[in-house]
Amino acid sequence: MAPRVARTEVLAGLVTALALIPEVISFSILAGVDPRVGLFTSFTMAVVIAFTGGRPAMVSAAAGATALVVAPLVADHGVEYLVAAVILGGACQVLLAAAGIARLMRFVPRSVMVGFLNALAILIFSAQVPHLIGVPWLVYPMVAAGLAVMVGLPRLTTAVPAPLVATIVLTGVTVLAGWSVPDVGDEGALPDSLPSLVLPSVPLTWETLTIVAPYALAIAFVGLMESLLTAKLVDDLTDTRSDKTRESWGQGVANIVTGFFGGMGGCAMIGQTMINVRSGGRTRLSTFLAGVFLLVLVVALGDVVAVIPMAALVAVMVFVSFVTFDWHSLRTLPSMPWSETAVMVSTVAVVVWTHNLAIGVAVGVLVACVLFARRVAHLVRVTGRTADDGTRVYTVTGALFFASSNDLVEQFDSAGDPDRVVVDLSGASVWDASTVATLDAITTRYAARGKRVEITGLDGHSADRYERHTGRLG
Repeated sequence: MAPRVARTEVLAGLVTALALIPEVISFSILAGVDPRVGLFTSFTMAVVIAFTGGRPAMVSAAAGATALVVAPLVADHGVEYLVAAVILGGACQVLLAAAGIARLMRFVPRSVMVGFLNALAILIFSAQVPHLIGVPWLVYPMVAAGLAVMVGLPRLTTAVPAPLVATIVLTGVTVLAGWSVPDVGDEGALPDSLPSLVLPSVPLTWETLTIVAPYALAIAFVGLMESLLTAKLVDDLTDTRSDKTRESWGQGVANIVTGFFGGMGGCAMIGQTMINVRSGGRTRLSTFLAGVFLLVLVVALGDVVAVIPMAALVAVMVFVSFVTFDWHSLRTLPSMPWSETAVMVSTVAVVVWTHNLAIGVAVGVLVACVLFARRVAHLVRVTGRTADDGTRVYTVTGALFFASSNDLVEQFDSAGDPDRVVVDLSGASVWDASTVATLDAITTRYAARGKRVEITGLDGHSADRYERHTGRLG
């Protein structure tokens, strides 16, 4: 690795580590665990995923999505059950990776991805609002100054990440001037020792499994969904490809290791990943160093980190939210089909309402599927003509599936047609058993009147599907 590249990776890792601290502490409080748990989780997740993950430069840590999932478990049963759920959730992720869950990413439309990105930007920004309410007036010009540095410095030089410069400058000025403003130390206690290996102290019974299994599955699915979506976004930003299957089982391994160190579980953190990538991070080194620097900062240099003003980190996160939001998507709204806009808006609305990226993406995909089915259903056409020999010929074109074939029967005049009818499907595709059942219903209706129907034009998968199911669906 060239010295210049290595320097960029080191600085990107340092900036990311600084940005992780306040977010992780906040997520720890949200999950109902000690801030030390979240910080140690972020260290182990980042270090392990640097080796096992499939997307270089992506940062995994104690994320808000997993914090929301595990909070009820911690409140009802305590941290020991949380640890067991994290280990089991990691094992589930490894199994899901082996089952090929990464291939499901092809079913996530671009409009959902844009909605995911915009919702994330809104959540990142909204998470900073509490740090701007009821604070000394000095916080506001400090945040403005930090934003000015991050916007202006890259126009002069990109040798040093602008977020790091803004953090150092604001911290130095605050300490030298003796200003009394909220700092990282006010967010919670920082650890003063290294994490240690632990085993979950829970009874190995069926009752325990019934308690932790639902949360383990939620950790697995939410973590994978957020991680794979984040990986795809980084792919697009860096114009590179990543191994989604490796990322899936890598997340599982990282969660298993984290669980055995008493962690709260985690997944890819898109905000910190964006900071890493925007700061120049492109390799696994920046991810690894983000975890190492985090541990060094909070353990060895805890007193120094504690005096970093929250205004500096708020400015960094506000800047990240601004560059994360896809502003181009707003400019193209007037020219976009209403269905695409509906998918994006529904994704954003659900994510902002639930504060859960996984639920928002699931709803967005569901809306996209429904609208797609509705649109395709209207593309089926049935035209009829009478041949020279008196045979009635119906030509069907389009994609035939449950949504488009349900009213197909009504397109045929069984009472008025002659004794011989031909249904030409050479311009159509049979996608499911529902369509075969509909075609059987058509032939049955004609047969009840003593008339014969001939289905022609099927080939390939359509013919195979028709032959396999016709006459067997009742």
